[in-house]
Amino acid sequence: MSAGKRSEEFLTISGQFKLGALVTESSHPVTAHLSEMARQDAAAGLKLLFEVDGDVVRKFREFVESGRAGGIKETLVRSLKNGGRIFFTGCGATGRLSILLDSVWRDFWQQQSARGFAQTRDFEDRTFSVMAGGDYALIKSVEGFEDFAGFGRKQLRDLGVRAGDVVFAITEGGETSFVIGTAWEGVDAGAKVYFVYNNPDDVLCRTVERSREVIEDARVEKINLTTGPMAITGSTRMQATSIQLCVLSVILEMVVRDLTGTANDDSAFVPEQFLARLEDMHANLKSPELLAQLAKLVQLEEAVYSSGHKINYFADRLGIDVLTDTTERSPTYCTPPFRKAGDTTAAESWAFLFLSQPETPRAWRFLLRREPRCVEWSERDIRELAGRDRLVRPMETIRKIGRMELMQFRIGLDGLALRSPINGDGAIGIVSQFEISSLCTAGGFFRGQLEVARNAGSRTGLIYFGNPGGKRFVAFQTSLENQGADKAALSADEMVFVRVPETDFLLDGVARVAVKLVMNALSTCTMVRLGRVMGNTMIWVVPSNFKLIDRATRYLGKLTGLTYERANRLLFEVLEYVEPRMKSDQAYPPVVGLAVLRARHHCSNAEAEKKLAEEVK
Repeated sequence: MSAGKRSEEFLTISGQFKLGALVTESSHPVTAHLSEMARQDAAAGLKLLFEVDGDVVRKFREFVESGRAGGIKETLVRSLKNGGRIFFTGCGATGRLSILLDSVWRDFWQQQSARGFAQTRDFEDRTFSVMAGGDYALIKSVEGFEDFAGFGRKQLRDLGVRAGDVVFAITEGGETSFVIGTAWEGVDAGAKVYFVYNNPDDVLCRTVERSREVIEDARVEKINLTTGPMAITGSTRMQATSIQLCVLSVILEMVVRDLTGTANDDSAFVPEQFLARLEDMHANLKSPELLAQLAKLVQLEEAVYSSGHKINYFADRLGIDVLTDTTERSPTYCTPPFRKAGDTTAAESWAFLFLSQPETPRAWRFLLRREPRCVEWSERDIRELAGRDRLVRPMETIRKIGRMELMQFRIGLDGLALRSPINGDGAIGIVSQFEISSLCTAGGFFRGQLEVARNAGSRTGLIYFGNPGGKRFVAFQTSLENQGADKAALSADEMVFVRVPETDFLLDGVARVAVKLVMNALSTCTMVRLGRVMGNTMIWVVPSNFKLIDRATRYLGKLTGLTYERANRLLFEVLEYVEPRMKSDQAYPPVVGLAVLRARHHCSNAEAEKKLAEEVK
């Protein structure tokens, strides 16, 4: 289909996706000059990002004071004790959040089972994540999936949702068709449905009809978690999903305490305890000492990427947290996504993740705490959902997101040979306090991989998340203070110690929030310094679905003065030019940037690309 025809089709439905009025799409005043400040001083840029995370703390405080956590917890416990299940649904950032919540829940019960506690296997299998495009979307955004409510309905229906279950339909903007589809499927099945979102009701009801229908339906219970604008305009992977992680983590914490019989007289105060630890952790993120440490790591990543080299991340317990952040960099900043094994035409991924499991299938099971679930629909399924006239593009997508395709992303040790470290590369370990022995023991996963990278001439980094007063942390610091070769082996070029307050939380929720905030800030500040943000606007956004097409169109109009319609037609012309490279994961220029130069210089796509390359130099 021609660019003109595609633009014409989009414009006929664009009223459903013009989202510029939403709070999550507006510019945050705190980060209005982020690009200028971060390029001058990485620590100053990081501090601005963490200051905006204060909106998350404020909103969580409001949620705690509302007293709603206890009632939601009771609903979940009642459902689970009666044989019900919990479904977390989402797409993009909220889809990855759904998988994270499912993984954290399953990890807890697997640990309980290993300790010999009864009935844990049953509870382990009571949560399900429903991400637009299935588990494959953990690695790479699945084009267009979130635009179809019917796709959401089918993915949830395929898992057998029924009366007595609970569905958390999670959408940052509150307008995502896929997630709204899962909400309606849950309602039709007789499940209890919570709609979790981050924009004011009046704005959504006035702007988006499909959102208004859900919000005004009494069968759906709303959890509105509006924090305000994002630190990067429209980038809901940041504060929007951070507050959702806080709220859903504390609710699940209360649930597991009840189910394990560990609830006591203080259990009603779990939300207040979580808030106190969250406030403590957030205050530490803004400390000059930590900002200085993180700034050096930002500069390390910036230097590696700007010189055309790559970074390997190493994680274990926190693998899914790291994977979420690295994946989300691609659509937000137009960086090359993870590259499959054996693909010699795709661009080298800037960042990749490795776990400690020997083979990739085991690594995926460890990451998810279950077997991967990918979308494997037939042509008939797609025809019924999207219609015959829209069959081709969804079928092209479905063929690329199955389980066998997912296994081509070698995140186990069997993939290391595909990304052997060389001089100029980077290697960064992301370590929790439960994995400290892997640093202190010769041959341990983290210590061993950092040693290999260092010996190859790569720069190394380490981020440790834990309690500074805990025994594990003290033992680690003592090891670092030892003299001689052992101290050198333990050290990395840049070391960051993120203090996570000690808690007795069973799901370690505050630590998971800390990892998210730190990884988001690290990757964002790096991309800002690489020129992929103007002010606080992500000018390298990849328009891979209707919402992002609208966002790119608005940015293009703002930067050129073109009307919405003319900007959209130009956008699709540029998309047509770069899509062959996009689909084969080759490097390609930013769509918005290329379109801006075409408009300003009245030139062809090829001429605009040449001018853009000259400007970057």
